[in-house]
Amino acid sequence: MESIGSYAMSAMKRMEGLVRIAGQTAFLAALWFAADFVSRRLGLPVPGSVLGLAALLALLLSGRVAPRWVKAGADWLLADMLLFFVPAAVAVVQYGGLFKSDGWRLALAVVAGTLTVMVAVAVTVDQTARLERRLALRRVRVSRPPVARNAH
Repeated sequence: MESIGSYAMSAMKRMEGLVRIAGQTAFLAALWFAADFVSRRLGLPVPGSVLGLAALLALLLSGRVAPRWVKAGADWLLADMLLFFVPAAVAVVQYGGLFKSDGWRLALAVVAGTLTVMVAVAVTVDQTARLERRLALRRVRVSRPPVARNAH
């Protein structure tokens, strides 16, 4: 009987996790839809997805949205991101002639773009890590009482 109770508790926890992921994913999707609507309505040259990321960043930095409120949904989306590229990969098959004539240019653009993104992410992560270390060191210095020095 005890195993049925633990199974039920485990099932409830999994259900809670699924509901959390669904809710957080719905929030992220709603933020994207709102940003896309604003971008189209105002005729901005910036895509709605970029505006949505900027809005999410602003919400996270301002503390209006806690990272734990979107983490599970974002983790799920990132883990399954490859599935979102399948339609684009299938659509490429329709343009065989384009790849025969300009394939090397497209490959060069993809490689250059990928390298640019990788370098930008590496620099951003490095600078962010340095900033976090400086802020942590500053917090430690502020939290410690000043050390009295002996005047000899």
